[in-house]
Amino acid sequence: MDEEMKMESQNLDPDQGSCSMTDELSQQLLSQEAPSPKLSVTELSKELDSKSDLIDDKEFDIPQVDTPPTLESILNETDDEEEPFVLEDPCLLNVDNIDTHSYDTSSVASSDSGDRTHLKRKKKLHDSFSVHGSVIRLLLLKGISAQVASAAAKVDAGTPTAIAASSLIAVGTSRGLALIFGKYEHSWNPNQALRLCLGSTAVGAQYGAISALSINNDCSRLLCGFAKGEITMWDLASGKLLRSITDAHPPGTAILHIKFTDDPTLAICNDSGGSVFELSFKRVMGVRTCESRCLFSGSKGEVCCIEPLHAKTELRDHPITQYSLLAMASLTKILVIGLKPSLKVWMTFPYGRMDPSSVPLLAWHFVAVQTSVNPVLAFCRGDVVHFLLVKRDESGAIHVTKQKQLHLHYDLINFTWINSRTVVLLDSVEKLHVIDRQTQEELETVEISEVQLVYNSSHFKSLATGGNVSQALALVGEKACYQSISNCGGQIFYLGTKSVHVMTLRSWRERIDHLLKQECLSEALALAWSFHEGKAKAVVGLSGDEHKRKAVVADRMVEILIQYTDRTMKKCPDQGKIQVMEQYFQDMVPVIVDYCLLLQRMDLLFSQMYDKMSENSVAKGVFLECLEPYILSDKLVGITAQIMKDLLLHFQDKNLMANMEACIVHMDITSLDIQQVVLMCWENHLYDAMIYVYNSGMNDFITPMEKLFKVIAPSLAAGKSLSDEQVIMGNKLLVYISCSLAGRAYPLGNIPEDLVPLVKNQVFEFLIRLHSAEAPIDEEVYPYVRTLLHFDTREFLNVLALTFEDFKNDKQAVEYQQRIVDILLKVMVENSDFTPSQVGCLFTFLARQLAKPNNTLFVNRTLFDQVLEFLCSPDDDSRHSERQQVLLELLQAGGIVQFEESRLIQMAEKAEFYQICEFMYEREHCYDKIIDCYLRDPLRKEEVFGYIHNILSIPGYSTEEKQSVWQKAMKHIEELLSVSPSKAADMISVHFSDQIEQIIQTLQDQHWLFQFLKNLLDPREGVNQDLLQLSPSVTEQFIELLCQYEPDQVLETLQFLEVYRLEETIQVVQKYQLHEASSYLLEKKGDIHGAFLVMLEWLQSKLLTLTHDNEKSTEFPSLKNIELTLAKTIALCQRNSHNLNQQQREALWFPLLEAMMSPQRLSNSTVLSLYSDFLKNLTMQVLNNMASFIALPLILQRILQDPVYGRGKLGEIQGLVLGMLDSFNYEQTLLETTTNLLNRDLHWSLRNLRASMARGLNPKQDYCCICLQQYKRRQESADQIIVFSCGHLYHSLCLLSKDCGIDSQGQMRWTCFKCNASNRSGKLSETSSEMKKGTTLSLPQTSSESLLDPQQAQAFDQLCRLYRGTSRLALLTELSRDRGGEKHGLLHVSQGDAALNSVFQNETFQLHLTPPPVLDE
Repeated sequence: MDEEMKMESQNLDPDQGSCSMTDELSQQLLSQEAPSPKLSVTELSKELDSKSDLIDDKEFDIPQVDTPPTLESILNETDDEEEPFVLEDPCLLNVDNIDTHSYDTSSVASSDSGDRTHLKRKKKLHDSFSVHGSVIRLLLLKGISAQVASAAAKVDAGTPTAIAASSLIAVGTSRGLALIFGKYEHSWNPNQALRLCLGSTAVGAQYGAISALSINNDCSRLLCGFAKGEITMWDLASGKLLRSITDAHPPGTAILHIKFTDDPTLAICNDSGGSVFELSFKRVMGVRTCESRCLFSGSKGEVCCIEPLHAKTELRDHPITQYSLLAMASLTKILVIGLKPSLKVWMTFPYGRMDPSSVPLLAWHFVAVQTSVNPVLAFCRGDVVHFLLVKRDESGAIHVTKQKQLHLHYDLINFTWINSRTVVLLDSVEKLHVIDRQTQEELETVEISEVQLVYNSSHFKSLATGGNVSQALALVGEKACYQSISNCGGQIFYLGTKSVHVMTLRSWRERIDHLLKQECLSEALALAWSFHEGKAKAVVGLSGDEHKRKAVVADRMVEILIQYTDRTMKKCPDQGKIQVMEQYFQDMVPVIVDYCLLLQRMDLLFSQMYDKMSENSVAKGVFLECLEPYILSDKLVGITAQIMKDLLLHFQDKNLMANMEACIVHMDITSLDIQQVVLMCWENHLYDAMIYVYNSGMNDFITPMEKLFKVIAPSLAAGKSLSDEQVIMGNKLLVYISCSLAGRAYPLGNIPEDLVPLVKNQVFEFLIRLHSAEAPIDEEVYPYVRTLLHFDTREFLNVLALTFEDFKNDKQAVEYQQRIVDILLKVMVENSDFTPSQVGCLFTFLARQLAKPNNTLFVNRTLFDQVLEFLCSPDDDSRHSERQQVLLELLQAGGIVQFEESRLIQMAEKAEFYQICEFMYEREHCYDKIIDCYLRDPLRKEEVFGYIHNILSIPGYSTEEKQSVWQKAMKHIEELLSVSPSKAADMISVHFSDQIEQIIQTLQDQHWLFQFLKNLLDPREGVNQDLLQLSPSVTEQFIELLCQYEPDQVLETLQFLEVYRLEETIQVVQKYQLHEASSYLLEKKGDIHGAFLVMLEWLQSKLLTLTHDNEKSTEFPSLKNIELTLAKTIALCQRNSHNLNQQQREALWFPLLEAMMSPQRLSNSTVLSLYSDFLKNLTMQVLNNMASFIALPLILQRILQDPVYGRGKLGEIQGLVLGMLDSFNYEQTLLETTTNLLNRDLHWSLRNLRASMARGLNPKQDYCCICLQQYKRRQESADQIIVFSCGHLYHSLCLLSKDCGIDSQGQMRWTCFKCNASNRSGKLSETSSEMKKGTTLSLPQTSSESLLDPQQAQAFDQLCRLYRGTSRLALLTELSRDRGGEKHGLLHVSQGDAALNSVFQNETFQLHLTPPPVLDE
């Protein structure tokens, strides 16, 4: 081993220089298999020049090129993103040329990505494409990919295994080589030249593939880790090997990770044993050394991912960098440790539940949080990403704070920060997800299976050293790709089996241009606007202050809008219906208008855009219609005169008058022809627009009113009804006057403050003009006020009331108010053409004004007296309710102070204004008089009950007031009953329950008494019976009245009533010959025979009428009535036969049978022949029902003795007898079958009981379920082993400690602690146990008494739980006891004299005829 190590160090002697593959690779590319001597770089150049002269251009048909391209220019050509990914030289990437012994494989998702058709697939637009556009650009590094493939094919460099990126790109191979490629000039023009080839295939054969790479901060050193454990350090400037480290970690383990820290003398490595080591590089006396220190041992948990905290140059002075933090991810937890100044663990965080095959991931990044910048550690294993904010406080301690988690629906295999706000995730099916960290929104998803990503599975399984790793680590390694992905400077490099790709964020311009290439102009504008407003995600390339950024984006949006407009006009459908073109432009034009207005570029919209749209008439119309919503929302105010004119003409041509009016009132129309616009508005009935034009265009507030008055005044003056158009104009006129007097513009906005006083004065002067401008000779004075009063008195007065509220209390305002009031009185009081309602509205208005504390108006009081006389005129009965309502409103508004109250009440009573009387009595607290008002008012009679209830129930009224109301109610009790008996009864039961008998005595009318008692006593009427304390005589009086007025309801009512005496009630119902009610009462009394005799007599009377031989009589009782009476009689006998002995039953049934058979003996009756079959059917019903209670021989004997059946042949009663025998046979068969089933069931139960006794018990475990100790451990003599049938095992002392043992007559009864604990609320169920001393089971000793042992008790309890019903033995006993007597059928057997306690009479009795389930043996 020492010799091998010595040879190894000799082969890699740093003094000999690097075994550079540059010369060798160049020779292999230009020569065949013949070996060539090693040449220097200078010699190699000369050799290339000399050999190039030997190539014949004609022979190879190479075209002449004036200026041959350089290799650098070819490799730096940019990709055309519209073209699919096609390799430059497919033969270089031939599968046959790849090393078949490669340790690394691609994923399943990448296995088909080499297919040509797969590579040429068109990329689909993602769901977030229309919102964010294409956020990332994924490019193939053609130069590096071709050279890696060439190295594998020409010099057997092997397949790529690891990548590291900084200013240089290092690619490790499976043959132990490290290929170093050149620096980047800028993002999209990388210099992909091969700079160095470090190592040799001989070293690769000895130490295996390169499994990990790391480049330090200044890009001067490269660390290489090998699959067999070797670590090498290279100088990237000279290509020399600086260190070869073999003893840094235990031998036989692969290097999974090797990482430089920010300290160039310190690195971290992680091997396949799960251990982590610190490598400290020193140079003493010119000799380079390396010291290793174990930070974490794999024996404590295998670490499979490490990540030191790296800070950019500008953050090197951050206070947290002095700790040199390192994050480590084991299979179970995350650790954050500090390497400096001394080793210290700052945090541990367990994963929790996760998929054991998921890959632990770690990533650091400095993030600005509030006002400070601190590192954030992202870690993940599975589908949840955790973010931890790491801070250092003033004392030097480090604190870790949890941030918002990121929950995903896929498992991750890589997590990369691309900047502080954007992260790039790679899931297990090789899809890239770009996520905005703050909003957790997914910006884009890209499938990268074409990359054919390299996986590090072989190193995690340590195949190069014999696979000496744990199964858990090998399982994680299936998806590990740590060394295949590297990020640097906002770029992420992906290493594939045949290529290298780079992923970067697009700049904001590139994202917009990408959408434009896809012809997604609307999406491009939306994305640009999000840049403009600062709402876009993953923004790159926008710098400067906000104003500058917006200006740059706005210029780009203007360019897009012009392009969008040109494209819209160019792609307009030339053919087809006009609707197609309209729909096309309705989809396209609003976008242009929207963004021009958002950018506040009205100059662009109304010049260049409008000129382009005007080329097409349809586009022009759609453009003009698109302006409407912006005009209505006042977002578009500076419209040019030409656009405004075209807009109005377009609306007029389209007959969109309502739209045009809505637009006019939002526009500045000073630049238009005012007269033309007014004329157009008037002709099209656009009154709002007309008023607006006059007001805002000419400051004329009077002319619109004059025009509107001229339209509505003639019809109102002539007393004609107005048309709908005139009503609309009148309403607009009222609203316009209200707005003008309130200082508001019509229909919206406000009048300029300097014009408000002038406008108010002008409008007032106009309204109170004595005559109109062009008044006819017969015009009445004050035409405008008169017209408005006739049109809508109430609303006009409301307008004036609002105006008076706004008036300031100055001299001019007071004069205006008094003047308008005098005019109103003059117009309305001196004319008879106004209705009472209109006059009442005026005086209500005046009363409200006079009632104000600062009132300055004066109104003659005699006018109010005149109004009172007018409204209460007894000679005029028309509009009674209207006049009353008007007067009531006048009083409520404060007008009562204008009247003498006594005179007012007198006139109101005379005019039958009961609401006015109520209002006045309410003021005087004469509540009893209000009852008279309700009772006299035909429209409000029923409301009196609610009023009385409120007075007597609601607090706030004195005892004297309540007493007066109570007396008044008692005085008018009959009248209250006539209004509503139910409400009166309810009121009396609540408030006068102790006066009910007194009320009954005062009621003289028997009909009202009956209605009162019915609503009071019948529970179905809703009166609460608990409030009543009545004597039985009251109820009996009600029953007697019920017999008189509603005899059909007596029986049903008796069933509900409770408080009555049976004897007195029976006498009442018998007095009125109500047989059914009498029978019910007798039965309730217990006189069954008496009840039966009543029903029998009633039935016989009906049968007698039927069979009376009177040929002259043509009226017979209804057959249905007879059948119903018989059914009721049979029901009576059936209900009571259960409680009677045999003799008493015969006393019921045989007289009933005799009653049905006796009419059939009258053979001479001519009527009988018509009803013979009917009577026989009824007789058969009696026989069928009595067969259940009377012995069959007795029934047959009685039938045969009857002359009707006895004299004839047996055939006449054959059907009757056979029917009875069939019923008997059916019942006997049912009885025998049931008995047989019960016997078999009992046998089965006893058999299973016996089997349960003899069955052995099998415990589920060998330890006590309470103390959890082995059953053999205890040696106490008093201790026993208790095993239950459920399988649980206990020590007897443990059960006793849990109160699970009961001493029953010297024998212990045990219950299972666990089973009983699961059902604490149920009954304590006893389970059987076997007692065992030591290891021997023994049955407990039984006492001399016949008790069930515990096992038998358990089986019995189990059977009882299985059958919750009557015992089988009880059923058999019941059946066998009665089978010895007369066999009268099953019903008779179960309902004999002793049947009161029979199990068959139980309402819950159920007979289980299904076989029981088989218990487990």
